[in-house]
Amino acid sequence: MLLLRKIQSFFGVGIISERESFNRVVYSVQSYHDITNVIIPHFKKYPLITQKKADFILFNEAINLLNLKAHSNIEGISKILSFKASMNSGLSDALKIQFPTVLPVHRPLVSFEAGFTDGEGCFYVNTKKAKTLSGIQVIMTFSITQHVRDELLLTKFIDYFGCGKIEKVSTRPNEVKYIDFCKIAKIMEDKSHLNPEGLKKIKSLKSGMNKGRM
Repeated sequence: MLLLRKIQSFFGVGIISERESFNRVVYSVQSYHDITNVIIPHFKKYPLITQKKADFILFNEAINLLNLKAHSNIEGISKILSFKASMNSGLSDALKIQFPTVLPVHRPLVSFEAGFTDGEGCFYVNTKKAKTLSGIQVIMTFSITQHVRDELLLTKFIDYFGCGKIEKVSTRPNEVKYIDFCKIAKIMEDKSHLNPEGLKKIKSLKSGMNKGRM
């Protein structure tokens, strides 16, 4: 409750209500004027990420239609519902029955590879025994971990980079220092990992990055 009051104080609009049946407290803004002039400008200045940003873009489009009084006719309502159909959980069964011709609009693809990787990406190195001259195989991995809801977003990374695969895992790998990852990549590019000195250097860097997983 205290946190929500601080958010309400920050924006200067909206109300806080208790929903006893769900055992929760909700801060909400329902005034078109306040949403248009306070909430939307804030999130344009401080953009959201992942699917929340896509939802915000669609929400903004729907608000623009409401401000244009588009909801005063059936065509406008259908257009607004097409945005709703692509947001969050989509249309309710009742709305689908009432508006059977409404189709979801295309969800925008949010492109923020570098910034997204900075917050959600991970570079890590592993080694395992191998039937090679050195006896060691160095495995380097770049990964991005996200909730299963954003699986479609991860497929876009495959399209963008032209490589990689998607795996469902229960835990997220430890984060590592990008600069050390690049050093190891350089060692492997130069084929130095094929000699004892190069492997020793990789192990040293790996130890600092991943605390050793040999």
